[in-house]
Amino acid sequence: MKTPNKAKAGIRRPERVTLKTIAEQLNLTPGTVSAALNNSSAARSIPEHTKQRILAAARELNYRPNFFARSLRLRRTYTIGVIAEEIGDAYGSLIISGIEQHLRQNNFLFLTVIHRHDKKLLQTYSQMLQSRGVEGFITVDTSIMEEPALPTVAVAGHQHVAGVTNIVLDHKRAARMALQHLQSLGHEEIAFLRGQTFSSDSAARWDAIVEVAAELGVRVRPELTVQIEGTDSTPVIGYPVGKQLLARKRPFTAVFAYNDISAIGAIWAFREAGLRVPGDVSVVGFDDIPGAAFSNPALTTVRQPLLRMGQIAAQTVIERIEERGTYEPEIAIAPEFVIRESSGPAPGIQLPKTIAAERASIPS
Repeated sequence: MKTPNKAKAGIRRPERVTLKTIAEQLNLTPGTVSAALNNSSAARSIPEHTKQRILAAARELNYRPNFFARSLRLRRTYTIGVIAEEIGDAYGSLIISGIEQHLRQNNFLFLTVIHRHDKKLLQTYSQMLQSRGVEGFITVDTSIMEEPALPTVAVAGHQHVAGVTNIVLDHKRAARMALQHLQSLGHEEIAFLRGQTFSSDSAARWDAIVEVAAELGVRVRPELTVQIEGTDSTPVIGYPVGKQLLARKRPFTAVFAYNDISAIGAIWAFREAGLRVPGDVSVVGFDDIPGAAFSNPALTTVRQPLLRMGQIAAQTVIERIEERGTYEPEIAIAPEFVIRESSGPAPGIQLPKTIAAERASIPS
């Protein structure tokens, strides 16, 4: 007759597992077990083999931390306030997903509020989150103007404010990769779709484009520059901009768009007008959202590591809360460039065989 499965030798599995339970099993103090499981500053003095014993026992006993008890005991909430402009768009959702992954792995919770660039709402939400005991803030596409009361990390904030760590993309490098790519394909008449004025990335990205264009000898012509308007977070935002560009009847062979959704929307307008992409006009986006590779044609774009940016933001705010490491006012993130089917030689341009072979070998 078979007996029920039991825990490994030496480990008795009680009905309710607490820190004290693990401590008794291992002949350690609850404080030592707590420090190891929470990876607190006190854990630095615990020998590595002891930490591993504690972690192994916690897994074996299926230990689940009691957040409420831990908060009362340590007078902490282990909660972060996430302030975002939008949660449903591909840009914001990827960053927040990265934030959630890292916070979950470190037993932190988070509360999210969406302000949609309403300054009054932004102030109200900030105070509301503080009243609910958050220990720090992470902002996404949100311009912070005043020094915050709590440790704060801003993803795409761009304002140099005391006490705020900004996670920023290297926009000059991004602009250089995109413009050099179009230059290598023979494009001289390049149109630009500028980001909405309320988006915190818009000014920094546009300044970088203008500066790099001057260095490369690329003309940024007012008649080939169109301002994106509205708050839609789908490719619909780029369709009227593409129509507007066509209506100006100024010749162009390529478009560098503020983001992927505006690029995809503009492609709809171009194809509706009978233009081939990239046969008649090449299009380059920005962000590399999940849908970029599956648009028609697949979109050439500047890739921001959005998920990783969210993870770095979460890691940084925890380190600042727990006073680990040194305060960094800025963390720079390097972009990548992804070549797909939406960019090709300017009409009438025959690519050298070496460049054509390189393009054919680049994965999407």
